[in-house]
Amino acid sequence: MKEFELKYGCNPNQKPAKIYMQNGEDLPIKILCGKPGYINFLDAFNAWQLVKEIKEETGMPAATSFKHVSPTSAAVGTVLPPALKKACFVEDIEGLDDSPLACAYARARGTDRMSSFGDFIALSDICDVTTAKLIAREVSDGIIAPGYAPEALEILKGKRKGNYNIIEIDSTYVPAEKETKQVFGITFEQGRNDYKVRQADFTNIVTANKEIPDAAKRDLAIALITLKYTQSNSVCYVKDGQAIGVGAGQQSRIHCTRLAGNKADIWHLRQHEKVLNLPFKEDIGRPEKDNAIDAYIGETPEDVLADGNWQQFFTRCPAPFTAQEKRAYLDTISGVCLGSDAFFPFGDNIQRAKRSGVSYIAEPGGSIRDDNVIAQCDAYGIAMVFTGMRLFHH
Repeated sequence: MKEFELKYGCNPNQKPAKIYMQNGEDLPIKILCGKPGYINFLDAFNAWQLVKEIKEETGMPAATSFKHVSPTSAAVGTVLPPALKKACFVEDIEGLDDSPLACAYARARGTDRMSSFGDFIALSDICDVTTAKLIAREVSDGIIAPGYAPEALEILKGKRKGNYNIIEIDSTYVPAEKETKQVFGITFEQGRNDYKVRQADFTNIVTANKEIPDAAKRDLAIALITLKYTQSNSVCYVKDGQAIGVGAGQQSRIHCTRLAGNKADIWHLRQHEKVLNLPFKEDIGRPEKDNAIDAYIGETPEDVLADGNWQQFFTRCPAPFTAQEKRAYLDTISGVCLGSDAFFPFGDNIQRAKRSGVSYIAEPGGSIRDDNVIAQCDAYGIAMVFTGMRLFHH
């Protein structure tokens, strides 16, 4: 296939639209179902690079959930503990523990379920039946993977009345060294960002605490690879092989850190017994549960707890989840990793990160206030590595 005609570009008025190879070669993809759009392909190609690089670096199957050209999460395929299965609404998926790929997507989709509503999925490995069954019941726009088991493909083809977007990518495809794009009719050219994040490169530990265990190095690598394909400015919190909070596209780095930290906090709080045991009515769907949980955990619990509101969701009115209870629970969290696509200019980022249980940080370094940032890490016993490499993505 030399080119693929799109219904329209970013918006319906942007016609004609298509994708093709400038060198005239065949596209490195097959469309197995549906008709992906412009934004679908932007998500798909960024998402595929992300999971491919995580798999190459960690040796583990990886999955990501993408929305509007940034990941909501990315994860490797480690088994989910019971509380996390329940928080991610996957405790009933038969054979989940036996499919690392399904575990990876369960984690990626379960991190920020509200943002992942209508996501584009990328898998590092051939999609198996268990993963397909998990995807089949979620609201999603499409998927890209290097292949599909026959039964898995048939399951996915049944989504969206047979119009689910399914893309197969040639896993051996290597893009050209130079890439171009146009803005306002002007062509930009640059070398492709072929920098490879390597755990072995995490040697320049600049804090008093020099101890970064192997599991944390893996998580820091996942954070930085995720940021490599996240709209900048961006930061990423990772725990147990899973990106639990991504802050993308903010002009101020502290706003990135706060946004991602808030998402990480919500991910932790979803696993609190009060949330896991919310008395939902049997006819409440997963998206409605997500919205109700977000309100219950957030700053407007009256939206679901006030008389006349709770009856829409619950069999009885749940007890409030107080600010004191939430803070006490979050204060027990530690071992979280944090990556930043550029240097932290002020110590306030470290202060906010600590509130979300961050123990390890990877960032490029190079700020005139590096000493202040290092001192703030030392005050909390945080170990921080300078990578020397910025990872902006636009």
